[in-house]
Amino acid sequence: MPKRKESGIEFVATLVWPAGIVLGFLAFIGIQYGLNWIWRSSDNPFLSGLGKVAATGMLAPFAWLILVAFCAASAASFFSRRKRRQLLDAQTGMDSLRSMDWRTFELLVGEAFRQQGYAAEETGQGGADGGVDLVLRKNGQKILVQCKQWRAQRVGVQVVREMFGILVDQDAAAVKIVALGGYTPDAAAFARNKPIELIDGRTLLSTVTRLQAKKEPDGPLDNPLLFAGSLAACLLIAFALPSRQSQPSSPSTGRSISSVDDAKAPATSLPTASMAHPIPAPVATQPTKKIYKASAPMSSEELRDWEKRNREAMKIMEKTTPELEVPPPH
Repeated sequence: MPKRKESGIEFVATLVWPAGIVLGFLAFIGIQYGLNWIWRSSDNPFLSGLGKVAATGMLAPFAWLILVAFCAASAASFFSRRKRRQLLDAQTGMDSLRSMDWRTFELLVGEAFRQQGYAAEETGQGGADGGVDLVLRKNGQKILVQCKQWRAQRVGVQVVREMFGILVDQDAAAVKIVALGGYTPDAAAFARNKPIELIDGRTLLSTVTRLQAKKEPDGPLDNPLLFAGSLAACLLIAFALPSRQSQPSSPSTGRSISSVDDAKAPATSLPTASMAHPIPAPVATQPTKKIYKASAPMSSEELRDWEKRNREAMKIMEKTTPELEVPPPH
C-alpha cells in the first residue's frame, strides 16, 4: 500500500508543540513583512507593484490563516502527547490490551518505543491489514514496525517474509513485529538469525509495566498552563503588530515614494474636461522695491568740491534755460 502524502500541517503536528508555535509565528512574520520587503526591493515593475499593494495589508488574512493553522497543529501535538502518555499509564493487563482497537494499539506501541528513547513516526501506511505502521529512528538507524492486534490468531510466516522484503527494499536496519496473539513456529524459524524481532503480547505487557514503574514526573512540555500561555502570547504579539506598512520616504524630501511618483505623473492623466478650458496666464508679480543704502558722509574738502560743481551747473542751466530767471509767483 503506497504511503499517503503527509501535509505540512500534519508534519508539524508530529513535532513537539513549541516547534509548531515558533514555526507559525515565523511564517506569519515572513508573509506579513518578508514578502512585502522582497517584492518592493525588486527591480521588476510587477513585483514592485505587488509590494506596494501588499503594504496596504492585503496579505494579513493569509498570514493569520497560516498562523492559526500552525497553532492548531501545535495544539494537536500537545493533546496527542498527553493522550499517548495517559494511554500507556492506563494499561493494567492483557485484557486492557485486547480491548482497544487497532489504531489505539498502534499509538500504545509507538509511545512504548518513545519512552525507550526512539523517535517514532506513525506512517498511516499500515492500517488494519498490515504494512509498516511505525518508523523508529535511533542512533542513525531506521527500524520498521508492524503492529498486529490479533486477539487469538497467530502471525504466520508469510507476514514475516513480507516484512523482511520491505526491510531489504527500504534499506532499514531491522524489523519489529508486535502481535498480541503470538507467532507460528514457521514464523519464528524464519526470523531466527535475521534482523527481525518478534514481540508477543506478554513481552509488550512486560515492557509497558516496566515503563509505568519508572515513570518520571510531567515536564514543561506536559504543562497545560505553559502551553496555553505560550499560545496566547504568540497570538497577542501577532495581533499587536501593524498589518499596514508605511511607504518608504524619499531621503531628500521626506515624502513617500508613492507621493513622489504621483507628483511626477504626466499632465495627460488629468481629466479630459479640464483640458477644454484655456489655462489662465500667470499673474504678474509686483516688482521688488529697491533699497538704497546711505553713503558714507563726505569730508569737508569733498563737500566744497561738490558745492563748487553745483554752482557751475546752476550757471550753465541759467544760461540755457531763461525762464528759470523769472521768480515763481507767490
